[in-house]
Amino acid sequence: MVDIYSNKSKFKAAILAVAMMVAIGSIYYTQDLVKKLEQREKKLIDLYAKGLQQAVSPNSNTDLTFLFREILDSNNTIPIILTDEKGTPLSFLNIDIPPDASENETRKILLKEIEWMKSAYPPIVIDYSELGIKNYIYYRNSKFLTRLRYYPFVQLSIIAALGIIAYIAFSYSRNAEQNRLWVGLAKETAHQLGTPLSSLMAWHEILKQSNTDPAIVSELEKDIVRLSQITERFSSIGSTPSYSREHAEDAISEVINYLSKRISAQVTFDVINHIGSEDVININKPLFAWVIENICKNAVDAMDGAGHITIEISKTDSHVAIDIADTGKGIPKSKFKEVFKPGYTTKKRGWGLGLTLVKRIIEHYHKGKIFILHSELNKGTTFRILL
Repeated sequence: MVDIYSNKSKFKAAILAVAMMVAIGSIYYTQDLVKKLEQREKKLIDLYAKGLQQAVSPNSNTDLTFLFREILDSNNTIPIILTDEKGTPLSFLNIDIPPDASENETRKILLKEIEWMKSAYPPIVIDYSELGIKNYIYYRNSKFLTRLRYYPFVQLSIIAALGIIAYIAFSYSRNAEQNRLWVGLAKETAHQLGTPLSSLMAWHEILKQSNTDPAIVSELEKDIVRLSQITERFSSIGSTPSYSREHAEDAISEVINYLSKRISAQVTFDVINHIGSEDVININKPLFAWVIENICKNAVDAMDGAGHITIEISKTDSHVAIDIADTGKGIPKSKFKEVFKPGYTTKKRGWGLGLTLVKRIIEHYHKGKIFILHSELNKGTTFRILL
């Protein structure tokens, strides 16, 4: 199952890489096209300048303004302003001027445009050396070219936004489907446990009345209570659980007392309470017990049935922190998040759902957090629960 999740991640990474290549290719192609169009517009303005320079010579009696208009008639896209040496606008084309603008307002608009054009491109100088004067042509990119420059970025932004929306919708749908699967599996498990549990309760009553060793009957009763709790846990999945204010140390000790008699005698426990009576937490007791039991059982497996488990209760900011530390094999840092994913397991048997359920119970039902606080190979691991 781990391989399936790994392959899915690789597949997603491959799709992302292809998408990035397409995006970069699109931007590169568009920007190359923009550059060629820029060069074309620049050549066009150069031709205008050369035409003016050639026409306004001592041997030509052509009116300057008329000629400027004639030459630029073919241009209806590139904004252009012709000025004298002092920067006074003489003529312009393709500049948005309100129809009712006064001469003074028009001049202000043109001067503002010139400043903008200066920041885009240096002006083209028309040197009438024979007349001893100079004119300047200021220009900037046409609206078409400007739109073309930013079009791929707008396009990619829209595609990215749609992709994010689709991903969120898909994730929500997938999570909802997984939730329905979890709930269905849990309810069915609770239902299936009901029959053998009823049978065990009946056998317990028979053994009590048949003078069987009281110690055996007592331990059987504990297991029946335990099975009842497990059934209640599975029944609670998908339902709105009930909560109660409990002392963390009492709730944890209850689980440890039960576990210590049913695991290797070479595993020892310590429950250390740093905050005393302030360790009150709002929990669903059966589900919380499941969390502690599951983490401790994983710790026992990691220690190969011999070692020490320390559970410390402390306070951090506005949370009660419960740290469960073992002396086991440890977990590589690269696996800190992966251990909570469905299917992750280092055991030869098992589905790798234990820590997934633990995370769900703490985060979904108790609005808390659970994570690996520290781990070192061959020295041990510490899980932290914040409630």
